[in-house]
Amino acid sequence: METVEMGAEPRAQVGKVAARRMRRNGKVPGVFYGPKRQALSVAIDAKEYATKLAGLEGSTHLIKLRSSSVDITEKLALIKDVQLDPVSGDILHADFYEVDESATLRINVPLHFVGKAAGIIEGGILQPLQREVTVECLPANIPDFIQVDVTPLNIHDVVHISALQAPTGVTLVYDSDVALVTVAPPTVEEVKVAEAAPAEGAAPAEGAAPAAEPAKAEGKGGAA
Repeated sequence: METVEMGAEPRAQVGKVAARRMRRNGKVPGVFYGPKRQALSVAIDAKEYATKLAGLEGSTHLIKLRSSSVDITEKLALIKDVQLDPVSGDILHADFYEVDESATLRINVPLHFVGKAAGIIEGGILQPLQREVTVECLPANIPDFIQVDVTPLNIHDVVHISALQAPTGVTLVYDSDVALVTVAPPTVEEVKVAEAAPAEGAAPAEGAAPAAEPAKAEGKGGAA
């Protein structure tokens, strides 16, 4: 896996007012923490984040931090949480979790479904049931994704997690043999078209009896 370098500087000011001021200046507040260190308040560059990290899939990418602080620089981290503006999509806050290169960690990895399932040719619909799986491995062995070949799947066939081939140095973690993807049967919505009534004055169908004319009420004459 490729490691992404990212600048992060310690920050002394915290709170909503300080955070808004930082964002106006192109910076984003964050936290750098880990199992063997106290949480440090940091600031990152919003443009650098957008260029290097915003478009990456999942949160499996190792980040090497650059900083003027010896407590931060050259440390490896994963992004554990990112808060985004619900309207603009701009980053508001980021959590960086320090990882130990020599210790295994547990992390969720995206699934990539490749190939064209045989059942699709028959009208079936490929239906992913899980988008990621949990693995254990050393940080250097974290895969960007795990590939699932769906080519052999016919309608109603399923790929379970036990059928996956994990990369070397990676162990799949699961309690039950969950289904990852299937090919669902085609769904045809039956549309019932109501029979249109004959238009007024239209000739009756061949062999059909003519419709009876409505009876006319007889009026009774009265004395003036």
